[in-house]
Amino acid sequence: MLKTEMRNPDSMHLDQMSTREILALMNRENRRSVDALEIALPQVEEAVEIITASMKAGGHLIYVGAGTSGRLGVLDASECPPTFGVDYDTVRGIIAGGPERLITAGENAEDSYDNGVRDVAEVIRPGDVVVGISAAGGARYVVGAMEYAGQIGCKTVALTSNPGTAVTSVADVAIVCDTGPEVVTGSTRLKAGNCQKFVLNMLSTAAMIKTGKVYENLMINLKPSNEKLKGRVIRITAAILDIPEEEAERLLSLHSFDIRETVEAAKGGENR
Repeated sequence: MLKTEMRNPDSMHLDQMSTREILALMNRENRRSVDALEIALPQVEEAVEIITASMKAGGHLIYVGAGTSGRLGVLDASECPPTFGVDYDTVRGIIAGGPERLITAGENAEDSYDNGVRDVAEVIRPGDVVVGISAAGGARYVVGAMEYAGQIGCKTVALTSNPGTAVTSVADVAIVCDTGPEVVTGSTRLKAGNCQKFVLNMLSTAAMIKTGKVYENLMINLKPSNEKLKGRVIRITAAILDIPEEEAERLLSLHSFDIRETVEAAKGGENR
């Protein structure tokens, strides 16, 4: 039996626990997400290097998953453009069953191998990297997408909580985070989902750092799409140039609030 489907001996009497006992147990179990990722870091590193090389050559990062796994992929992809200033097709999330499955469940969508092939074929091209996300490791939708991607010249990465599964068998790199049995048996939206979120954050963020989207530890490509982000853009520019925020705002206003352009102009002696 898959570990993610086993019963957790520490939660056998979950329905009889007090609220505090339930929460304390969940918190203890959540730590396994971090521990499992620590063990899998070498494979995460390998995946980041592949993604970075692809992006430097003009490639894209594509996440494919079903259910919670698909939602987490779409979430990470959607956050990359405002954070790192990349185009919306640089990192994309594909979820089995389409966008409506982001808000309504349709778990049977993961069973169609052909739909996985169809959906990924619409967006990928040779040189891209496809990350197949499946906590249990057997979602045929994900397997179909990964196999097709490999056939046309894409690198593939599997992200799962179970070793020796279908997604790992078709991947160039297999990231296996052994989070163990869930507090609620089989509910991989818990520990397994936590770990998937951690890994996806690492894959996209590390690749963005290594492709020049971060200066020191600052979001140099941040877009000021609301008042909060406008303030952050001002603070980032002020920190890089070591100037008051009022002066940073003045300089930014000359360059459409583009941090990189503003900094380059200021260091080149312009804006005076």
